[in-house]
Amino acid sequence: MSVTENVDVALVAPRYLAGGGDPNWITAALHRACDWSAQSNWLVPRVVLTSPDRNAVLRLGPDPDGPWWVLQHAPVGEQRAWSVSFGARTPVEIIAGLTDALTDPATAAQASAPDPYEPLRQAGWREGHDDEGLTSPDALTHVEHFTHGPTDCWFARTAVSEDPEGLIWRAYLSGDTPAHLISGFTRALAEKAPLPRDPHPLRVPLNARRQARVTTTQRPAAAVGLTLERRVTALANRSKQPVPTPVPPKAPPPRRTR
Repeated sequence: MSVTENVDVALVAPRYLAGGGDPNWITAALHRACDWSAQSNWLVPRVVLTSPDRNAVLRLGPDPDGPWWVLQHAPVGEQRAWSVSFGARTPVEIIAGLTDALTDPATAAQASAPDPYEPLRQAGWREGHDDEGLTSPDALTHVEHFTHGPTDCWFARTAVSEDPEGLIWRAYLSGDTPAHLISGFTRALAEKAPLPRDPHPLRVPLNARRQARVTTTQRPAAAVGLTLERRVTALANRSKQPVPTPVPPKAPPPRRTR
């Protein structure tokens, strides 16, 4: 293919209906830009990546009965252990909102605790019944901080119906997950820009195609082929940027219980 040629690109909106996408968006970024080590076993369809400090492990593997993406982090100082998991059809660009925040050197200076709901509110998400979480304007995705007795966790769910067959993906984030990482996830979830996907074949989940808006456009083949490389380069260059001075922590808002 000539570098001057154009290729078809499908733009899918809303982005939470775009399907999983290319796992390299996360795995290549962690391995090549952030120096996460990979455990190789070509006989097993699974990827295991470990952070340079050995505190975090990301596992990606086909599991028809559970999440495909699982990230676990060990306790460090006063920060307790935490974990997050995502279903197979969770768009990688949305998961990357969390992993990019985790590996960003600048986040070490973020002593404040941002409200993970705020990006959703700014995008027009509305409160659910009894003020329990926030729901997307099209009512297909719901995010909630669940606190009940000893249970403390965040969860997200995208579904086109209440039937089990209507579920597209779901995510779980333990209550001890740092707030700025959850905010990275909700910020990526709230983005209104469509996600690009290969239209040949289009892998938007079958049960989401009636609600998804898909527009096919043409882009230069060279630009499309370099998208991942540009992402890896941009992430690697973060370590070269000056780190902001840490700011004093702000008291987090009181938790709502039910």
